[in-house]
Amino acid sequence: MTPTTETTVGIGGAAESTDMVLNIGPQHPSTHGVLRLRLVLDGERIVHAEPVIGYMHRGAEKLFEARDYRQIIMLANRHDWLSAFSNELGVVLAVERMLGMEVPERAVWTRTLLAELNRVLNHLMFLGSYPLELGGITPVFYAFREREVLQNVMEEVSGGRMHYMFNRVGGLKEDLPAGWTARARAAVAAVRSRMDVFDDLVLGNEIFRGRTRGVGALTPEAVHAYGVSGPIARGSGVDFDLRRDEPYLAYGDLQDTLKVVTRGEGDCLARFEVLLEQTHNALDLADACLDRLGELPPGPINQRLPKVLKAPEGHTYAWTENPLGINGYYLVSKGEKTPYRLKLRSASYNNIQVLTELLPGTLVADMVAILGSMFFVVGDIDK
Repeated sequence: MTPTTETTVGIGGAAESTDMVLNIGPQHPSTHGVLRLRLVLDGERIVHAEPVIGYMHRGAEKLFEARDYRQIIMLANRHDWLSAFSNELGVVLAVERMLGMEVPERAVWTRTLLAELNRVLNHLMFLGSYPLELGGITPVFYAFREREVLQNVMEEVSGGRMHYMFNRVGGLKEDLPAGWTARARAAVAAVRSRMDVFDDLVLGNEIFRGRTRGVGALTPEAVHAYGVSGPIARGSGVDFDLRRDEPYLAYGDLQDTLKVVTRGEGDCLARFEVLLEQTHNALDLADACLDRLGELPPGPINQRLPKVLKAPEGHTYAWTENPLGINGYYLVSKGEKTPYRLKLRSASYNNIQVLTELLPGTLVADMVAILGSMFFVVGDIDK
């Protein structure tokens, strides 16, 4: 009888009791910025997740203190580079509130229109890039095609493609170009007519639904605990939208058109569905604003300001429903031409912190699907 030889193959000392630490980044899977995730793994499952932020920090809040009230608009414009017009709004609304300034009606409706067009531009980027992160390359080409249509009208009115710098304390930089409202209406109609690409091509794709349904479920309790807002919060059933609940600009007159979209599942698919339906509604709001602008008589688009603009001593807080969530500015003035303090509350900062609670217990393979569904811009985290 042939002797039997037994061989024991080692798999490494203490392998069964040692967790693996995996660094994702510093980068974002769809290049929205520079983020690092430090994951502790037990096999293929995440047991601990820590977002490591700060790689893009530029100290904007400190720079606010050394710029006057006209110059800080430029600094605030840039933290969420997909929502530049909306970023500007928070600053000018805070300063106008400190000054007790009334803005011309024409400027109010134009600001609302441009804010909704900016919302569509922001959402289209994520509607195209999120499927890309899951392996579907086609939707991003459609998203950029629709974005380009709207970018053209935004560039025509402001002169900028990303950082519009069109808001001013007291109104807007200048009036709309001749014939612009007709071109904007045509752009909105063109984008709306092609949104079925995302309704059918993405949401109707069984692979996409399989990768996102039931994955990364975020509870309403976690939403409240971490201050999550925007489409991510509404995807978990948190029915809150500043445009309806604390109206600013012209949103108080748009309640019949405004639709606050919510879902109860709280998973990646729910967040995508909220984002897509919000895009449809933003196009409807833009049309309503264009209708109202067509009814307004000619008038001023801004207020005349003194050569040196000083806010009275005091403090105020202005917040807006940015495309990615609540964006707030806490302004403190000592009566000088520069802010004494201007604190920025950005949507992405809170939204990304909840990953510490959302990722543990999930598979590494689902990490990219969850991360992409959080719809953040890293500059909005690091400020």
